[in-house]
Amino acid sequence: MKADIHPQYKQVTFKCACGAEYIAGSTMEKDEFHTEICSSCHPFYTGKQKLIDTSGRVDKFVAKMKKAQETAAKKVKKIAKGEEEEIAEATAEEGSVD
Repeated sequence: MKADIHPQYKQVTFKCACGAEYIAGSTMEKDEFHTEICSSCHPFYTGKQKLIDTSGRVDKFVAKMKKAQETAAKKVKKIAKGEEEEIAEATAEEGSVD
């Protein structure tokens, strides 16, 4: 077997954004690893409903949905306006036929 090809197994501190710290064995080169969520704050483990926003994804989704609703409202107005014009044209044509 070749010597010195395996990574060193050492103690690494895992730090969560909620403040919890865990020490575990790992072959990572760093002494600390930062994470956004852990078993102390994850809704599945705590049983509490909690909004976890990673890098503004929730805000981005809300903005996207708002824009989609505005676009849909504009399309409905445009369709309604087009139908009114068609009705007006049809009425004008009926009036000119007599």
